[in-house]
Amino acid sequence: MLEEGKKGPAFTLPNADGKKVSLKDFNGQKIVLYFYPKDMTSGCTQEACDFRDAFPDFSKVNAVVLGVSPDPVKSHKKFADKHELPFELLSDENKEVVEKYGVWKEKSMYGKKYMGVERTTVIIDENGKVKKIFPKVKVNGHVEEVLQAIKEA
Repeated sequence: MLEEGKKGPAFTLPNADGKKVSLKDFNGQKIVLYFYPKDMTSGCTQEACDFRDAFPDFSKVNAVVLGVSPDPVKSHKKFADKHELPFELLSDENKEVVEKYGVWKEKSMYGKKYMGVERTTVIIDENGKVKKIFPKVKVNGHVEEVLQAIKEA
């Protein structure tokens, strides 16, 4: 189970251009790793656009933003291009990383149970340690909360 104070589990995933991106590529920087269910859905689009709009503020505090979902590279490319996202979207089609980070969970909609990504944000510090976990994220106001937590970290 992912815990604050422990190392963030290492991973390598393809970005929207199919290029491999690893957690260790960002050593020495703060990392905002946000897990979201699906490209082009209303909540996920809102969250991505909120991170996009606050992107300069994250840059000022030496933080990178990485979005992760099980969607394929092609879907991420379309999503990133459509909304002009200035940060990496990583494709976890095999669901290895969402499982490592404990965000692949049983969900329920209209009484039907299914497996999916529980919207979660993880802040990892410059040394690779998990500083803060935001489980079951509500999109409205979330980006401001994350920015505040980074400034305090």
